[in-house]
Amino acid sequence: MKKGIHPDYKVVKVKLADGTEAQIRSTMGVEEYRSDVDRTNHPFYTGKRQYVDTAGRVEKFNRRYAKKGGKADAAAEADKK
Repeated sequence: MKKGIHPDYKVVKVKLADGTEAQIRSTMGVEEYRSDVDRTNHPFYTGKRQYVDTAGRVEKFNRRYAKKGGKADAAAEADKK
């Protein structure tokens, strides 16, 4: 193997959201890494889905791409009455 081409691995302390701490070796260059996602709050492990509409993004998308005066709008208006 060639010398001098491999990155330096340093010990990094990892803190997870549930308070668990571990030490790993990494090339990140930081002494401590905090993660806000782990097995206690990730939807894959908990089985719970979280739908977060941050800053009305769904409404903003619907307003931006809604067709005005089209057949779909006319049908929707007819259904409302």
